[in-house]
Amino acid sequence: MDLGIVAAVAMLVIWAIGALAFNGPGWIHLLLTGGVFLLIYRIVVRGDKPVK
Repeated sequence: MDLGIVAAVAMLVIWAIGALAFNGPGWIHLLLTGGVFLLIYRIVVRGDKPVK
């Protein structure tokens, strides 16, 4: 696992705690959007072969 995937999972955990446990404000849902985007992006980039 690289740093991007760890950051994405951390963002999703913070979103889950803030939105579901504490009924956080609307901007907290940006963590959900950013976390899912970063997770998908890092998984796709990791699977690409380097160009020579």
